[in-house]
Amino acid sequence: METFGLWIAALLTLGIMSFLYKDNPIYKFCESIFIGISAGYWFVSLFWQSMYPRLYLNIRGAISTLLHEGRISDDRWLYLVAGILGVMMLLRLVPKIGWISRWPLSFIVGSTAGLYFITYLQSNIMNQIRSTIIPIYVPGNLGISISNLIVFVGVFCGLVYFFFSREHKGAFGGAAKVGIWFLMITFGASFGFTVMSRMSLLIGRIDFLFGTWLGLIK
Repeated sequence: METFGLWIAALLTLGIMSFLYKDNPIYKFCESIFIGISAGYWFVSLFWQSMYPRLYLNIRGAISTLLHEGRISDDRWLYLVAGILGVMMLLRLVPKIGWISRWPLSFIVGSTAGLYFITYLQSNIMNQIRSTIIPIYVPGNLGISISNLIVFVGVFCGLVYFFFSREHKGAFGGAAKVGIWFLMITFGASFGFTVMSRMSLLIGRIDFLFGTWLGLIK
């Protein structure tokens, strides 16, 4: 069975890589298998990690408290609201009443945005602002800090580029061009990081094919 599973994994990997030649039925078949198995795996995983312990156990505990103690005031009843919202989202599969799914979706989007607002305000705004107002002159470090100066010039010239109320000519235009260079370097580094992450996946698959499957790599 281990050998059989190894061959299945290798053939599916080759089927996915066949897209490098052109789009073909084998690739679509392997892609459908991958998507279906992934969806099934995450459904089961989320059910036992989220729905069962948070929804089922909490509602069962609230019902037990109501029946044995006669106390209805229990915070665990709030999980019932979450369960109802989840069922309402599934109504999207019914065309005639699919519009109902917009209500829980808007509630989730709004509440999530509110909950993460403070977090992103701290991590994506305040920390970045703090990093752009660091002192250029650092006593005891040969005077001017090169790294701090680069950060200052990059932020200032980047802001100049996005100032469209004035024509980009002369010194103002030169600063805007420097800002473009900093923006392109930033986007290039971000794109390069994405490419490297994809390359690591490719290297892992090639190592599996030539090492684990064919045994050509020790």
